[in-house]
Order: sequence, then structure tokens, then C-alpha cells
Amino acid sequence: MSYLYICEQGATVSVSANRFHVDYRDGMRKSIPVETLEVIEIFGKVQMTTQCIGECLKRGINVIFYSTYGAYFGRLISTNHVNVARQRKQAELGTNKKFCLDFSKSIINAKIRNQIVILRRYARTGKCDIDRPVVEMKCMAKKVLDSAAVDQVMGYEGNAARIYFDMLGKLINPEFSFKRRSRRPPLDPFNSMISLGYSIIMNEIYGKLEAKGLNPYFGFMHSDREKHPTLASDLMEEWRAVLIDATALSILNGHELNREDFYTDIDEPGVFLTKEAFKIYIQKLENKFRSDNKYLSYVDYTVSFRRALDLQIGQLVKAIETEDVAAYMPVLIR
Repeated sequence: MSYLYICEQGATVSVSANRFHVDYRDGMRKSIPVETLEVIEIFGKVQMTTQCIGECLKRGINVIFYSTYGAYFGRLISTNHVNVARQRKQAELGTNKKFCLDFSKSIINAKIRNQIVILRRYARTGKCDIDRPVVEMKCMAKKVLDSAAVDQVMGYEGNAARIYFDMLGKLINPEFSFKRRSRRPPLDPFNSMISLGYSIIMNEIYGKLEAKGLNPYFGFMHSDREKHPTLASDLMEEWRAVLIDATALSILNGHELNREDFYTDIDEPGVFLTKEAFKIYIQKLENKFRSDNKYLSYVDYTVSFRRALDLQIGQLVKAIETEDVAAYMPVLIR
């Protein structure tokens, strides 16, 4: 299945003859068969015809809307996959303290272990000593497993994240070194890239949750927040370093972008990718999603990372229906 990203301002998306068409202001047209399309991601001022909207709703094609800078606005989605009984079960388990705690321990322990793998990968080519930070992060991972409440788990996760990002700032190409994680707005190129990436992966998980009949807003780990899909937030934790951080580091340390590929907007404080850099990053990220791996412990064959995301949500459905957290095994990279 295909994912269509549209970031050219002024483009129009339409449908005819069983194909989606993207018409650009310079007269160029790109087309894709309707049967192959799963998601359309729109950035900025892009138009969709009503016929196109209707076709997306009929076929269950997710349409996700972002600002030009990658801030999430909302989505167009059909209700074909709503499963009321499953969502009632999901909501009920959200009040089960033991289930929530065990789920949180599993996810965050895996997240920290994956972060350690990323640090080790990039320390091999650098001169930075990561031995002590790794020991400290391992200590946080152990404390996560010994936690008595979700709040404690998240506290140790925060401590590990501070150590992790501090070390990433030393392992990254010096031209792009950064001091801390900054979100709204991102204050440097690396933060700009991972913020955009986190938004994309969260919304990909959001769509997959709805496709499985789950409610993206009924989470088990993150606290409920108005208009925030906490379950999507929960599930993306194990993937942050694996997919997004690793891709951004690969681009910057591989000299695929330079400082001139980022700019600061007077009207919108922060650091953002230029149009061409945006395309490079999106293509690299899409290639990562499509690349194969054997990191899932419960399958003995290779799958793409995108397929792995889907399989993980299938495992979550199993965990919810059986009320057995052990049915969900977070991804662990090597």
C-alpha cells in the first residue's frame, strides 16, 4: 500500500478514472491508483475536491492535515472500523491499575533499551565515552521494572531521556549539535526534524489504532489530556529512537543536509526545514518505514517497520481482549 505526502503549496488533489491526481501550480500532474493508497498526508495550503474527499471516506483512506511546519491539525477518516465492544473493554482496562502499570513498565523499559542501542551505534564512529551514561540509563530501566506506580515509571523515563538527549548532542555532527530537547517551537535543526517525525509516526499509529477498532484517546500510560490521543502516545514510545531519532541522526551525520537547509521564520518562532530539505527528510523517513527488520520476537520472518507497527497494534488488541499484558511485547532493536 502507498502513502502520499503532499507539501507543495497550492497543489490540488482530485480523483477521476479510478486514480487520485495531484496537480501542482507549475502544471505538473502526478497520479496514483485508488486501490493502492492507504494514507494521504497534507502539509499546508493544499486543496482537495469534494469528490476526492468522498472517495477517501468510502474507501477508508486516512487523510491527515498538518501546518506547513508539520504541526498536526486533524484528520479525515471514515467510521467503517468502529468496534464499540472493543472500545468498552479498552476503556475498562484503563481503570485497571495493575494492567496500566505492567503495560507502562514494558513499554518504557524497551524504550530505554532501544535508546541505549542508538547511543552505542553512533558512539562507534565518534570519540565520545558513553560508558557512564549507559550505566545510568540501565539503572533507570531497572528502576522502571521495580516501580510501584505509573508516575514513577514516567519519572524514570524522564531521567533516562535527559541522559539520552544530552549524549545525542555530543554524538551528532558538530554543525548540528544541540543542548536539549525543545518541542514547541523546535529551537535547532535536530529538534525540528524529530518533532516533525514524532508527529508523523503518532498519526500513523493513530490511524492503525482506529483501523483495529480501538480508541486512540483511551491510553494506559500517559495521563488524559484534552484533545490528545494518549494511546497513540503510549505506543509511539518504543519507536521514537528506533525510527525517528535514528533517521534524523543518519541524515545529519551523513551530511545529507547542511545548515542552509534550515531557516527561522519571523512569524513562526523556531527552526524549520526548507521545502527541499523537507522532501529529503520525508523520503528518508518513508524509506525507513518500508525497510525490513527482524526485531519482533513473535514472528520468525522479516517485515517492514510499517508492517511491524501494524502487527504490534494487533498484539495490543490481543492483550486487551485477554486482559494479559504479556501478550504485548515491545520491539527491541539490536
